[in-house]
Amino acid sequence: MTALSEYERLEAEGIWRPDPEAQRQEVILSLGDATLVIADDRSATALAHWSLPAMIRLNPGARPAIYAPSAEPGEELEISDETMIAAIEKVHAMIEARRPHPGRLRGVLIASGVVLLGAVVLFWLPGALVDHAARIAPQAKRVEIGRKLLTEFTKMTGQPCHSGAGDKALAALAERLPGQQVIEVLPEALDGARLLPGGLAVVGRNTIAGPDTPEVVAGFLIAAQRGAAGERPLHRMLDWLGPAAALRLLTTGDLPEKGIAEYAQQLIQHPPERPSNDTLLHAFRDAGVSSTPYAYALDPTGESVLGLIEADPFKGQPAPRPVLEDAQWVALQDICSAH
Repeated sequence: MTALSEYERLEAEGIWRPDPEAQRQEVILSLGDATLVIADDRSATALAHWSLPAMIRLNPGARPAIYAPSAEPGEELEISDETMIAAIEKVHAMIEARRPHPGRLRGVLIASGVVLLGAVVLFWLPGALVDHAARIAPQAKRVEIGRKLLTEFTKMTGQPCHSGAGDKALAALAERLPGQQVIEVLPEALDGARLLPGGLAVVGRNTIAGPDTPEVVAGFLIAAQRGAAGERPLHRMLDWLGPAAALRLLTTGDLPEKGIAEYAQQLIQHPPERPSNDTLLHAFRDAGVSSTPYAYALDPTGESVLGLIEADPFKGQPAPRPVLEDAQWVALQDICSAH
């Protein structure tokens, strides 16, 4: 979505210089609803986010157009694409046209504006920053953040378990469960499963070493997918880190290292709240997985999870297809044997 209704998406090439001493580099520009996103043309990693209202044209009427993010000397952006130039100029014209003009009610209007701005900053802006940052982050950046979280995890859990046959079994499990791309098994300190940004999931060794069926590890992954009221992993992370971290991600493309480490620690110690039985049962049915093994893994007596057992969508009948073949399950159970 862009700032102009006639464009659902608008991108162009440009040449960006982060500071006067830096070498110029080719970038991809994306017009957003309030910002111009500057991204690396090869990796698609966001390099900077410029506020559209704050942008300044340094050479009005000339081509190529040269812009700066503010009046302060530093970054510069060169654009030759006429459509992008016209779009930016139109946004500036619209902003200028909407500026209030002085009159007899100036004092009242200014006071009202201050009150309104204060309300926006206090109640709307923090959530909007988090929502916007989580929504526009490129997939490559999500994967990078997920891998940084995994690195922090390993400081507390040890390195992920790997073996030739076990890795193939994990790939088969990821393919079997919708929404998963990469699954890692951590040898210690993690109970259940957690979802990380970028399609990465981690499961604790307890989900594969003790149970006698792969429906247990599948159940923990399904529950993690439906946990935290359906929030996507990056949005959940930014919501915990706060609007300042979201703003940093928007403007620099990075998150504070300390914040990543602290979030990893709390994510290991505090799993997302388990969804309701109705939500879980729908998810198990959609995934074609029996809910009973997962329920008994939570409570061996079955008393506190009776709803998941009695309303199992595949109670008394086989699931459409197995979670893993027997040989794959044995290989997965042995994946941490070297640890």
